[in-house]
Amino acid sequence: MNSTDPSPESRFRPRRSPAPIPEEQKPWQYQILDPGGQVIALWNHILLVTCLIALFLDPLYFYLPSVGGPGCMTLDLHLGIVVTFFRSVTDLFYLMHMVIKFRTAFVAPNSRVFGRGELVMDERQIAMRYLKSDFVIDLAATLPLPQIVIWFVMPAVRSSTADHTNNTLSLIVLIQYVPRLFLMFPINRRIVKTTGVIAKTAWAGAAYNLLLYMLASHVLGACWYLLAVERQHHCWITECMKETNVLFPACSRLFLDCSSLETAERKAWLNFTSVLTHCDPNNNDFRFPYGMFADAFTNEVASAKFLDKYLYCLWWGLKHLSSYGQNLTTTTAVGDTSFCILISIVGLVLFSHLIGNMQTYLASMTVRIEEWRVKRRDTEEWMRHRQLPLELQERVRRFDQYKWLATRGVDEESILHSLPLDLRREIQRHLCLALVRRVPFFSQMDGQLLDAICERLVSSLSTQDTYIVCEGDPVNEMLFVIRGTLESSTTNGGRSGFFNSITLRPGDFCGEELLTWALMPNSSLNLPCSTRTVRALSEVEAFTLRAEDLKFVASQFKRLHSKKLQHAFRYYSHQWRTWGACYIQAAWRRFKKRKLAKELVMHESFYYMPFSDQDGNYNDEAPEEDGGAESSSVDNSNNVQHLGATILASRFAKNTRKGANHKVKMDPSAASLKMPKLFKPDEPDFSAD
Repeated sequence: MNSTDPSPESRFRPRRSPAPIPEEQKPWQYQILDPGGQVIALWNHILLVTCLIALFLDPLYFYLPSVGGPGCMTLDLHLGIVVTFFRSVTDLFYLMHMVIKFRTAFVAPNSRVFGRGELVMDERQIAMRYLKSDFVIDLAATLPLPQIVIWFVMPAVRSSTADHTNNTLSLIVLIQYVPRLFLMFPINRRIVKTTGVIAKTAWAGAAYNLLLYMLASHVLGACWYLLAVERQHHCWITECMKETNVLFPACSRLFLDCSSLETAERKAWLNFTSVLTHCDPNNNDFRFPYGMFADAFTNEVASAKFLDKYLYCLWWGLKHLSSYGQNLTTTTAVGDTSFCILISIVGLVLFSHLIGNMQTYLASMTVRIEEWRVKRRDTEEWMRHRQLPLELQERVRRFDQYKWLATRGVDEESILHSLPLDLRREIQRHLCLALVRRVPFFSQMDGQLLDAICERLVSSLSTQDTYIVCEGDPVNEMLFVIRGTLESSTTNGGRSGFFNSITLRPGDFCGEELLTWALMPNSSLNLPCSTRTVRALSEVEAFTLRAEDLKFVASQFKRLHSKKLQHAFRYYSHQWRTWGACYIQAAWRRFKKRKLAKELVMHESFYYMPFSDQDGNYNDEAPEEDGGAESSSVDNSNNVQHLGATILASRFAKNTRKGANHKVKMDPSAASLKMPKLFKPDEPDFSAD
């Protein structure tokens, strides 16, 4: 039997289903989109702009009918072509929106107990849910009904006049405008749910609400123009019906269409008719009740160019919407009064909502300034109540002003503490790492240690003449200068006659006593005392590292105990520099003192050396016998004097060398030789535990 033949068990063994393909690896046309993802968020913004454009385009159909001549109406075909083209483009976006909703997942309702919830990725469930919820409204908003009526239905109807076209278009546009308007509200809600706000800036939010208000004025002005043209046409029909059996040729509705403007019958009728006279709003003898629509004919709006009539209608809508229709002159007709009531209600609602939102957005731009102004006013009242000196009041004002210029009233620490730890670490690294590396002592550290230090650095602001720390006070933080200059001075514990002062510039640091305390393996709970007084010479921006944070870093990172950092700390520490300078100065003074003592010994030895015979003659002959006793006595006395001088000179030199090797006791009156002892700074324990 062939071993390659499958066994009976393997034939009936169920095959394993292939592993599901991740959504990212599927072709784009088969992917199921996340409702909270970047693609849907971007599409919602695009669709919102498309909805605004579509809501702006639809009322433009109301401007198609116009007065084309004496007693006739026509349709603006050029405007109809332009509006139809752009409306067809927006219809494509609505159609694409329906397709995307068939491919967009939704959150299961039973999974919203905790967190975001579980997404349903099944295509069938997504389609069934969409068909049962928003499909009908989306389909009604997507259908190109005005295009079909203008370019297909109306040409097929032979009796279609401007009046019929006007009424049909008005009805269709108004019916389809409602689902398009309601479609924008869920899009707006989804954008707020995903991103939190519609506009990222206050100016954009104010402009968005103002645009909605202008859109309402645009719709109101277009409706007013359409009703005005309709009122004019109604007057013509009414007067035409009165002349049906009176004049010859009799008045016909076809005469009111500009398509019959050049016919002979209409020209004959135009010479004898009184329709134009009776329907003239400026005729006081025969006044037709135009009501609020009289301005459209007294100002010749109906027969003007498109741009002129559009701007006038927009101004009319904005004017009466803002004034809630208080200046309208209406008739007793039910339609006119209903339209005025609608204007008042819509104007009140929109003004209170949209303009209120716009004011909120604009007020949010100055909320920080207002809070700072109130806080500053409270500070002024408190300082006057406590009767602080003028100097202290000026320092408080200067600090508040400098803090406002640096932070703009934003509490940076509260913002950082509200973020996750990883994100907070990345932000601190971005803000502090480049500035921290400017400190030479930090430039010697590795990246991990710098990240730990950057995570715990806190920004600090100091105004001019502010004392950061005073000599003898406990040191609770290390200060790393980023901008500005400071003065660091010491009197070595208050000793008289000693003063040392240096200037700290960007890149320097102070409070190195805290590092010594943190690196000690058995450091006490008491903080070290400062050996220097640090005062700000100008406005200073710096980073501070608190004592507990520095202790934590020193205990967790053994890299801080390296010899390389030890040498870097000694080199850049101004306390060690001061001690080294004083040590070198004391050694130099001791050297000068020993050199002076040596020169004094040499001068003394030269002074007491024996002098040679001034005559320069040495007698080799034996002296005479009578002068021998006298000469021997003189020689003995000279030898005794030379011996005593030598002994005294040797003792003086010995005492001088002894005084040079030991501490010289100086006369207090010799102020120029005074050099007080400066104690060596405590050396940090850089050795690992």
